[in-house]
Amino acid sequence: MSQPRVLLDEARWQTAVNLATRWIADGRAPAVTFVTGSLLKTSPVVSLGSQRTQQFQPLPETPIYLVASITKPIVATAALLLIERGRLALGDRVTEYLPEFGPNGKYGVEVRHLLTHTSGLPDMLPNNLDLRAANAPLSEFLKSVCAGPLAFPPGRGVQYQSTGFLVLAEIIARIVGKPCDQFLREELFQPLGMGDTILGATESWLTAQSSRIVEVRLDAQQQGGDHWNWNSRYWRQLGAPWGGLLTTADDLARFARCLLRGGRTEAGQMLLSPAAIAAATTNQLHFMREVPEDERRCRPWGLGWRLNWPAHSANFGDLLGPGTYGHWGATGTVMWLDPDRGVYAIILTSQPQEPGGQFLARLSNALAAAWC
Repeated sequence: MSQPRVLLDEARWQTAVNLATRWIADGRAPAVTFVTGSLLKTSPVVSLGSQRTQQFQPLPETPIYLVASITKPIVATAALLLIERGRLALGDRVTEYLPEFGPNGKYGVEVRHLLTHTSGLPDMLPNNLDLRAANAPLSEFLKSVCAGPLAFPPGRGVQYQSTGFLVLAEIIARIVGKPCDQFLREELFQPLGMGDTILGATESWLTAQSSRIVEVRLDAQQQGGDHWNWNSRYWRQLGAPWGGLLTTADDLARFARCLLRGGRTEAGQMLLSPAAIAAATTNQLHFMREVPEDERRCRPWGLGWRLNWPAHSANFGDLLGPGTYGHWGATGTVMWLDPDRGVYAIILTSQPQEPGGQFLARLSNALAAAWC
């Protein structure tokens, strides 16, 4: 796939490094790792700070981060693979695969609504913290989603919904006859060589890799929840399809380069078709006539991917082109790709930055400006 030839300006790159270095020195985040690249050039991976939040511990050579909602477009990619193969369609109703999902006005929810945040499902369940405190399995979360109501009829509004990706993962599992995390491992992570990426850590994986996982600085809501918070064994093993992915900057860069190559691996294997990538990165809200006009025009969504919102600095920053797509994570992460310039950036931190992502936006600006 043809890409424009862009160069990484060393002085501007150093500006980004200096910015992150000051942030760590000021204590505004315990750790940050970032990388930017094109198909022809990849920057050094910069890792700064401490693996632990309460006492200094040097970061491992290749740190593993909990990337939170960057999980969502990864799970969406699994759905796209099934759409390519004729085993799923955006217009399919959820109840075709999950009959128990229908109560309380949810019969009309389609797969496209799950992927575009137009389902009317809640972001988090009202009993989310209770389920986590009880170390509940994903099946218990799913029961609560299926029993609950919608905030609005599907396709008539936009409400960011993590629960929709739990439902999507269950649809994928029922179609392929194996858990979504296993399907992702076999169909995406292994072909791309993403050997440090897992959704739902196994005991053996945790034994081997726990010394590389970076602790997240916990917000007030998660303080005291040592058996269920972001840093707990429970959360790392749960494999939440909306936010449980453990991965590295290097592995996400492999995924980004695959997308910029039109869905091909470095070895040339067609993993995801250009047609699927085009659909996933097109403003799907534009075609939903009952979605409010300001959402369709100013806050567009693709299929699992957030497109660029030029009047919204948070996380993505201010210097990205109109074709940019990506996602952010509540643990302090962001990933974006600008296919028009042929560049990408991945920023992983251990400092939650909701709702504004102010530092992520500033570092994103510096990385975007480094390409010329």
